[in-house]
Amino acid sequence: MPHIAMSPELAPGTPGLFQYRPETGRPLGELAEVLLRNPHSLSRGDRELIAAYVSVLNQCRFCSSTHSEVSAAQISGGRALVDKVIDDLDSAPISAKLKALITIAGATTRGGHEVTSPMVDAARQAGATDTEIHDTVLIAAAFCMFNRYCDGLAAIVPDDPAAYVGMAQMIINDGYRMCATGH
Repeated sequence: MPHIAMSPELAPGTPGLFQYRPETGRPLGELAEVLLRNPHSLSRGDRELIAAYVSVLNQCRFCSSTHSEVSAAQISGGRALVDKVIDDLDSAPISAKLKALITIAGATTRGGHEVTSPMVDAARQAGATDTEIHDTVLIAAAFCMFNRYCDGLAAIVPDDPAAYVGMAQMIINDGYRMCATGH
């Protein structure tokens, strides 16, 4: 049961909260759009994987389920690769660069001061650009906020894993701007 009175017509999870208060939902949806879908040297699937990883660390079932599915649908290796990264990053078959960036995202999740110069140096040595490092930290920070927003208001979260597959396809097709408007 959500902590605030919400219409049952609103979407589940964070999109429903965006729709509840469009004045704040629109810019939050735009932020997600820019971070996860705009043209970038990191693929959409890789950026979604960072969002999923952070959401798992934060134990946000809605965001971890949604962004795991969005990533899985957009990366080679699909759901098995997403699960491997989440379960055991060190042995996951991903590039050294992505592994270093996800390590930075995990540190950011614990706290901004947890990101160390050796972590950043390792990412650079693996080929990460300053923009990729910047955006990884920002994705992690934003998803800490989104996760706390969703769980802090006890947003309605689907129990059926298939619901997240459908939401992932809507995001892939229509983006995050639609989350704030429902269209």
